[in-house]
Amino acid sequence: MKNGNKKPQGVNRLRRSMLLWPLLSLFPGMKSKANLGKPWHRADGTFANNYIGPIEKSFVELRRAFSAERPPRISFPLSQNDPAMLNANRTQTTVTWIGHATLLVQVGGLNILTDPHFTNRASPVFFAGPKRTTAPGLELAKLPPLDIVLISHNHYDHLDSSSIRQLKYHSPEAKYFVPLGLGKWFNRERITNHVEYDWWEGENYRGAQIDAVPAQHWSNRGFDRNESLWCSWVIKVPGFSFIFIGDTGYSPDGKDIAKRYGSFDLAAIPIGAYNPRWFMEQAHQNPEEAVQTMLDLNTRRAVATHWGTFQLTFEPMEEPPQRLGVALKKAGRSNDDFMVLQHGETRMF
Repeated sequence: MKNGNKKPQGVNRLRRSMLLWPLLSLFPGMKSKANLGKPWHRADGTFANNYIGPIEKSFVELRRAFSAERPPRISFPLSQNDPAMLNANRTQTTVTWIGHATLLVQVGGLNILTDPHFTNRASPVFFAGPKRTTAPGLELAKLPPLDIVLISHNHYDHLDSSSIRQLKYHSPEAKYFVPLGLGKWFNRERITNHVEYDWWEGENYRGAQIDAVPAQHWSNRGFDRNESLWCSWVIKVPGFSFIFIGDTGYSPDGKDIAKRYGSFDLAAIPIGAYNPRWFMEQAHQNPEEAVQTMLDLNTRRAVATHWGTFQLTFEPMEEPPQRLGVALKKAGRSNDDFMVLQHGETRMF
């Protein structure tokens, strides 16, 4: 119960987060050379979105958005998985949701990890910032040897320094696919086995075609706003196609991707971190928009990400899957079409 002398919890957290701002100066900018033949490249070396330009929010808007009381933090049950099977598997196509945007995808004989995050906070420091409410569904040490790591953008809930440093020793042969402008960060981490790609670029690696494609979002790791790109990743192997959307607001980009690539067998689509809507709408889609993204991509099945791991925004933590179920019913699709997995759950295809 609030009283006249107590500030809302969101205000207190915002003030504590402001203490981190001087530390962010430790993270220098990473501007890329502009290619003005591409409309998402800006003359100052930063990047924009295809349909709304760059996402810019003022401090006043930030303070207003995060001044409300947050709903209770909730932990979710872990699924019993089989690390031995995952380590031995090189033939079966599987997807395991580890938490947030971290997926282990086994396809075409390759072990692929998306946006690795295994630590307790999505933050540049260990003592403050969004704290994990549910443990990783699969421990980093129990991962199979990785062939590919996909990074969608540089936000702290998607690019975690500690996790990357641990993976460097766990899977030293893994190749990192990162958006344009983010290679400098990996060089500073002394990870040389990486490639950076602009939208609609990619390569064939060990029998898999891996391409960076657009998403509607933004980047920032300190004082480097939009100086590196953000993206989704398309992975195509003979007989199976997959798209990983790390983070996005709803936009026509999904339809554009489908025009180029046709249908998908599986899509990883974010469903959470969407309230307050006036503040989050451009960067984070809600569950109803996630269903529309599934339809736009012409994907047979989807798996929900970006919910139930960190309390980043102000919707109840259990709400995204509930709204997703309602939206699917309205769209004439089943819960099996857009799967909500437990942390650590593995599905086979």
